[in-house]
Amino acid sequence: MKISLVTPAGKRSKNGNKATAVRWAGFLEESGHSVDYLTGYDGREADAMISLHAWRTADAARAFKEKFPDRPLVVALTGTDINEFQYSHPEPTLHSIEIADALVCLHDLAVEKVPKRFRGKLTVIHQSAKPLPRPRRPATRHFDVCVIGHMRDVKDPLRAAYAVRRLPEGSKIRVRHYGKAHNAAWARRAEKESANNANFVWMGEVPYWRVRRVYGAASVMVISSIHEGGANVVSEACVAGLPVIGSDIPGNLGLLGEDYPGVYPVRDTKALKELLLRAEGDPEFLADLTRRCTAKAGMFTPEAEKRAWAKLMRSL
Repeated sequence: MKISLVTPAGKRSKNGNKATAVRWAGFLEESGHSVDYLTGYDGREADAMISLHAWRTADAARAFKEKFPDRPLVVALTGTDINEFQYSHPEPTLHSIEIADALVCLHDLAVEKVPKRFRGKLTVIHQSAKPLPRPRRPATRHFDVCVIGHMRDVKDPLRAAYAVRRLPEGSKIRVRHYGKAHNAAWARRAEKESANNANFVWMGEVPYWRVRRVYGAASVMVISSIHEGGANVVSEACVAGLPVIGSDIPGNLGLLGEDYPGVYPVRDTKALKELLLRAEGDPEFLADLTRRCTAKAGMFTPEAEKRAWAKLMRSL
């Protein structure tokens, strides 16, 4: 098939949607399809369209279906689609969902957020990650906590920093955040926190190879988001064998399991601090988190993600 893959993330973008779209395009091409990577639809001939983001690509989805009403449209639902835009911008978001022949989501609890009348079109495709090139060797001088991702409101990115402002004497916890600021205001907040919090440093945007080194050296990852569509950093951590501490949102629990013990209430600094101190001071707890994350790694292999996409496209 000739597929138009539409995403609002431009070719120079380094955000999660861009990484996801590029990975999907690779899997589809390996399965024998040809893929045009687009940021908008220009009316070109295509056998199918995959639009990543129901709201942001609503115009492209509508235009494709108007031109080719009998050709399949796949709409991939992001966290903002499910948790924000279907309520704040219902007309374009729900129209994309309605005209789609198939819906893709990224975690197992997303179905609960999709309107019931559309759930029969939903397929869960977990985002994959590649194993680290060598076994993890967490640092021993410090108990390093990594936070990976751009600094923007929905990520609640400084929550881990707030949690380590005042630590008990003897604690070796330190937080390092890797990711660029979404705007100047977030940059100022991160710089101020770094200057005033001895246990936190904002590292800014770094290349992906360096992020993978962080996975090998950190003791724990924190994902503190207010909501997520199924963050790839969770699958990357699980494949790396890096234990996760996260907010108790469906986007995290839908990947880690509803009984996962390493979660805290959204924006609850005190609860996050307690979990970090427990992970540092209780080897059995940390080992349990590690075992649970590692046990999920098989869900997040490139082969599994590629098979899921191939199966979906065959069904269409």
